[in-house]
Amino acid sequence: MKHPDFDVVVVGGGHAGCEAAHAAARMGAKVALVTLRKSDPGVMSCNPAIGGLGKGHLVREIDALDGIMGRCGDAAGIQFRLLNRRKGPAVQGPRVQADRAAYRSAVSAEMAKMSALTIIEGHVTDLLVSHGSVSGIILEDGAAVAGTSVILTTGTFLGGTIHIGDQSYPGGRLGSDGSIALAERLRGMDLRIGRLKTGTPPRLSAKSIDWAGLDAQPGDTDPVMLSFASKSPVLRQVDCAITHTNSETHDVIRANLDRSAMYGGHIDGVGPRYCPSIEDKVTRFAEKDSHQIFLEPEGLNTDWIYPNGISTSLPEDVQLRYVRSIRGLEAAEILQPGYAIEYDFIDPRCLSADLSLPDLPGLFLAGQINGTTGYEEAAAQGLVAGLNAARRCVDGDPVHFSRMTSYIGVMIDDLTTRGVTEPYRMFTSRAEYRLSLRADNADARLTSWGYEVGCVGEERAEQYQRKAEAVEGCTSAMKTVDVLPSDLAMHGVKVSETAKRRSLFDVLSSGQVDVDTAAALSPQVAEWPEEIQRQVHRNALYHTYEERQARDAMALERDEKVAIPSDLSFDGVSGLSTEVKDKLRLVKPQSVGQARRMEGMTPAALLTVLSEVRRHGRRKA
Repeated sequence: MKHPDFDVVVVGGGHAGCEAAHAAARMGAKVALVTLRKSDPGVMSCNPAIGGLGKGHLVREIDALDGIMGRCGDAAGIQFRLLNRRKGPAVQGPRVQADRAAYRSAVSAEMAKMSALTIIEGHVTDLLVSHGSVSGIILEDGAAVAGTSVILTTGTFLGGTIHIGDQSYPGGRLGSDGSIALAERLRGMDLRIGRLKTGTPPRLSAKSIDWAGLDAQPGDTDPVMLSFASKSPVLRQVDCAITHTNSETHDVIRANLDRSAMYGGHIDGVGPRYCPSIEDKVTRFAEKDSHQIFLEPEGLNTDWIYPNGISTSLPEDVQLRYVRSIRGLEAAEILQPGYAIEYDFIDPRCLSADLSLPDLPGLFLAGQINGTTGYEEAAAQGLVAGLNAARRCVDGDPVHFSRMTSYIGVMIDDLTTRGVTEPYRMFTSRAEYRLSLRADNADARLTSWGYEVGCVGEERAEQYQRKAEAVEGCTSAMKTVDVLPSDLAMHGVKVSETAKRRSLFDVLSSGQVDVDTAAALSPQVAEWPEEIQRQVHRNALYHTYEERQARDAMALERDEKVAIPSDLSFDGVSGLSTEVKDKLRLVKPQSVGQARRMEGMTPAALLTVLSEVRRHGRRKA
């Protein structure tokens, strides 16, 4: 069978593949999404949750560019929480607990809306290469699917091996075959390929859990949506619950470490440091006598519970023993064992900033194949690859995301310049300009730009324009309202005797009053919708910082070329972690720019390095 030709062929129906295919179709490309089963798009292989700290920022940026993850997450949300609510908006991250089946249905519905998108069921075994460029893929049955651009989003399927204790077998996730032939094909190319691993906990039966003795974890009473287009939850909301491991749990695990796939020597791949297995937790944090576990329902119409915090590669009998040592889980039934999965990834330093492989034109990579972990990181890469693959088909210039304007840009720059030594996860601390890269202003940063690029539709662009005009109007109103010290005193705000008349916007930026007080001070402001007032408040709070950060960004660009003297030692420098000092000693960067691209170098650490270089210069002078 010969499939029709396509502009863009996407391999893999996970989160990266779905965003890639949808983005390319929005750009006007004729797209084929090739996946093992037509029902695969929207499957949540691990935790049934989306968003969080750093990750929620990525979801908002995907949404601002008309991507589907945020909308689908809201449609399937059964619990909404804004993490870091007590901290400033810059580090707050929206998170949703999703109904697996509802999320899958929502993704399928979004894909079905795209008339230019065709889903092909098949197992990809090879790439079509013509005159040094990739021109399509070959399926297991020998059929060829031709395309101008090809995007590989293979997730954990590329050379995937599942490990449970001393048992190992090929697979991309439990119950699904791995992509072995394609992995062998890529290994035969001149690419730097490594192995990484991730893991998942055993799934438990809700009916077998003693919920009465556990701490309930409800969602927020005023839910914050993932998508700017969503107004409120659609599905019934539920509580999660919290329990903890204990000394007995740890004893069971320690006594059986030799039976763990990881500690028994069956796995070579490196796992995610910030999402360790329970074996890692017990071993690396031996001083702790308990670890928190979140019991998360996988949906409204299922008995399955996801125990977040106890991923494992121990044998099934040991899993049952340690699970039943935990409060509330004494009679727990395991519906599916936890397991580790090891898979191939390609060193992302092989990629250009548009996620293409320069040495093999026409081929783009997105998701875990680039060394990342998590739905959100994968989806964001899928969007980048999808819109660039589509632009290539019409000879358009590549679209590059900047660190200064998006977390997507931070991630792509980190991957392509620093590479990875473990699965990459997004954190707000990775962004130098995080005060301006907030989740709440992702649409202000990206939607108009996305419309110009071609990946944001008319309806979404008009929706944002109406909001932008309202924010501008409310801001103007606040700037024209003068507030006297006596006005503030009447509302319980302490002001100095020498305080002067200021605009309401300036008062907001000082943090002295909240939105409700601002509305009370000005009927003109109170007429605007509450969410518009709150957005202006957030903008005001960060107004001064954003201006300062813009100046810092320009200075940092200049400082990148500053040389680091060969005789400068960072061993005694306070403010640098031992890890960063070790890497500085190993890499010996010759410039601040090279230091910036080192794995593990945070923005704060980079500023410390720059300060020390300047002090060293003054000492030498």
